[in-house]
Amino acid sequence: MRQRSLWQETATPPVPLLPLEGVAETEVAIIGAGYTGLSTALALAERGVAVTVLEAEAPGAGASGANGGQVIPGLKHFVPDLVKDYGDALGRRLHQAGAVDTDALFTLIARLAIDCEATRAGWLQVADNPVALEECRQRCRAWAAWGAPVRMLGAEEVRAMTGAAGYLGGWIDERGGSVQPLSLARGLARAAMAAGARVHAPSRVTSIRPDGAGWRLETAAGSLRARRVLLATNAAPGRLWPGLSHTIMAVWSFQTATKAGAGVLPGGQVVSDTRRVLRYWRRDAAGRLVVGGKGTLRAPRGPRSFTVPERMRARLYPALPGTTPEFYWGGRVGITPDRLPRLFRLAEGVFAVMQDNGKGVAWCTASGPALADLLAGAAPEDLALPPVTPLRPIPLHPFRSVYAAAGSLYFRARDALDRARTA
Repeated sequence: MRQRSLWQETATPPVPLLPLEGVAETEVAIIGAGYTGLSTALALAERGVAVTVLEAEAPGAGASGANGGQVIPGLKHFVPDLVKDYGDALGRRLHQAGAVDTDALFTLIARLAIDCEATRAGWLQVADNPVALEECRQRCRAWAAWGAPVRMLGAEEVRAMTGAAGYLGGWIDERGGSVQPLSLARGLARAAMAAGARVHAPSRVTSIRPDGAGWRLETAAGSLRARRVLLATNAAPGRLWPGLSHTIMAVWSFQTATKAGAGVLPGGQVVSDTRRVLRYWRRDAAGRLVVGGKGTLRAPRGPRSFTVPERMRARLYPALPGTTPEFYWGGRVGITPDRLPRLFRLAEGVFAVMQDNGKGVAWCTASGPALADLLAGAAPEDLALPPVTPLRPIPLHPFRSVYAAAGSLYFRARDALDRARTA
């Protein structure tokens, strides 16, 4: 079964681009035209800094154009954990950046008039057992202490807002929302170019090497000299820099989309649950039900690859017809060991950022101005960015498929145990 991506077939038109040819120069070179790379290029260009983006395929070709389009606020960790890891000042600064990342995203979309079906009806996290419900209560309480527009929901409220039965309750964060993810990436590319950035695609970088006081990036048809370089490849670092691919786990998330009735998410909220093996769903602008969850460790190979989201759809909404999904696709998600963003200094003037972790729509886009400050010469300790460190490969990374599979089984067992304890 060939993949058929909802986002590819409903997005705004592609941005007309040309590959890099010949020899060129720039102040900052960015590798990767996803949310991180494009928002950083936009911020640099608006400040008058010469910036060039080199993309192997097309803007949004990776996770930025294949994700669920859910706009979820903040990082996965709260102040006590961030302070423990980073110290009081930086921990609080990172948490505050996460607290306003959805505001930053929707403000940017409005300012640039990006056509990406942006809605802001809120994000629901729902629980199917008391253990998970208590987790929701704690997260809601923590955000409320920061003044966020959040509140707990009872079982009947969850059912009325989602149309799905079987949940004991949950909470809603009004800051959340949704976008057409590929249209957002294409809109960011157009905005960056309008501001003065150069974007070349397809232009896969084949090597990075020192060149005087800067760096030279080679492609199949040209070369680019830059004083500073940012690798914004997230889940697809390839072999461009030794060891970079060993700093993350690139896992697949699969999604399907099918026409749904009026009783499914009537208010337009986006939803995810508290399970360790995450499930998430929403409606698109045309009313289709988009459901997603963990995929296999490899790219989808046929109908069986999509049984998880299809079983999920049947459990959530048993009244819906059991038809073949209209759309089905997958994308890779870059996961760091502690689910926190990473910022690496690979060499003098060369940085790499890894910050997807399944909540990248808001965070990756909103981090662009801070990354632009860094590339323009600002001190890292003054920015709302993770600390700059050398590469930190994941131990035993070559065996990632083995312990990723073991981890998935473990997390599924923990989820089942939580439900069984309270059945």
